[in-house]
Amino acid sequence: MSEIRKIRNPFIEEKGDNYNCFGCSPQNSIGFKLHFYEENNVVFTKWNPVKNFEGYTNVVHGGIQATLMDEIASWYIYSMLDTAGVTNRLDVNYHKPLYISGGEVTIRAYLEEQTRRLARIKTEIVNSAGVICSSAIVEYFLFPTNVAKAKYMYPGKEAFWE
Repeated sequence: MSEIRKIRNPFIEEKGDNYNCFGCSPQNSIGFKLHFYEENNVVFTKWNPVKNFEGYTNVVHGGIQATLMDEIASWYIYSMLDTAGVTNRLDVNYHKPLYISGGEVTIRAYLEEQTRRLARIKTEIVNSAGVICSSAIVEYFLFPTNVAKAKYMYPGKEAFWE
């Protein structure tokens, strides 16, 4: 049986009042306020869509879905690959409408491929019925860990785990 582990958000303590990430800051009044978990090398989060993120009537805007998948990929990089990076490419596929009224969704990420400087992260948004509504390959340009720590305030992989 696998264990679900909560991923800590060290940026909350490190950046204080300056921390305003749209995806994961609890202080951003219009953001997602996501919390992250890991199970069997899959990083995931749960999210309840709200009307503010609507595109077509009752459908989560496609750009919001892309943002959710970009965010979960970055947390995979931080917590599993021990570095930080920047999005190099985001290739999104929309399979089914993601309905706002459909309840809580799961956004998950796992490693598809990694080279020295690039990581390809497979991401999915799954509705409450277990249907994959959208998916993306998020390709990240990876910083060497020492550069991520020195220039981009990456606290190190150990900061993400209790």
